[in-house]
Amino acid sequence: MNPSPPDIAARVDAWFAACPDPATDPLPGMAEAGLLDPPPSYAAIARIKAALVERTGLPGVSSVWGGRHLVYRHFLAAGTEAQRAAWRGKALAVAISEPKVGAHPKLLTTRAEPVAAGIRITGQKAWVTNGPSAEAIIVVAITAEEAGRKRYGAFIVPRGTPGLSTRDMPGFHALRPSRHCLLTLDGCVVPADAAVGDPGSAYERLALPFRDVEDAVGTFATLGALRYAVAQLRGTPLAEQAEALGGIAGLTHVFAAGAEALVARLDAGTLRTGDATLVGLRVLAADLLDRLRTLAALLAPETPAAIRLGAILADLDATLSIARGPRQQRQVALGEAALRLQVAS
Repeated sequence: MNPSPPDIAARVDAWFAACPDPATDPLPGMAEAGLLDPPPSYAAIARIKAALVERTGLPGVSSVWGGRHLVYRHFLAAGTEAQRAAWRGKALAVAISEPKVGAHPKLLTTRAEPVAAGIRITGQKAWVTNGPSAEAIIVVAITAEEAGRKRYGAFIVPRGTPGLSTRDMPGFHALRPSRHCLLTLDGCVVPADAAVGDPGSAYERLALPFRDVEDAVGTFATLGALRYAVAQLRGTPLAEQAEALGGIAGLTHVFAAGAEALVARLDAGTLRTGDATLVGLRVLAADLLDRLRTLAALLAPETPAAIRLGAILADLDATLSIARGPRQQRQVALGEAALRLQVAS
């Protein structure tokens, strides 16, 4: 059963009251507030993400909290009962992308090979979200090549495994307190039962769909940020901007309805790659960001509201910049499909 909005608000309020510095470390108080047990659905994860951002103005808090639950729910759904029991409620991350090549399956090079003690993994991963704080990282690695096509497996690599090391990813300092890392696997050996899901199919069955899972649930972090931004405008001298504010409020409601539809399809198993609603919400978020920037420019820059609004808008901008290329490709594909329909008609 999904937690209701009042239940979510009560949990988030209880956590916030017990957490001394969410911008540095959001974990204190989360277990006591019941936020570390895996939520029952993607919709529950999404709604709590929105509540966390709306309460704190920190999308990175929802990334720290939500990342562990998304990885557990998506990847370990393909795992064994023993794996789910062992890692329930633990901080997990996933490593797919690699330096300079991103997540393209033809270009990845990290390999996993059988050895007497289990599986040896060698390679380097990049942009591992929450990797620095994860208790284990699920690594996607090549297990075989057939007729020039790489086959992939996914393997649970606990922190402390010999040969595993991390360092902060340079050049990206937004979305605090979430952190990204460069992950090096120098002959890391894990037992054979660390493999998750069917051997050889991890990329198409787990890694590829995960982007849509992240994007669909991530719309709620954006929703929480939009609601927080609108709240900062209350009580400011913008009475003459009622029409502009009304447009933002109305479009935020439209965004919320689209986001709810996405996670409903995700929980039902009917969300398709490149879902048009997902593309549309990304475009709508960019439009709302521009509208909010226009109003923010009317505020005296030294006021607390302007400072808070500037910070959340910067985080929204950073959120929309992540994986911009692949997401633009999906938008282009949607446009090309629309053109084909127009020609056919």
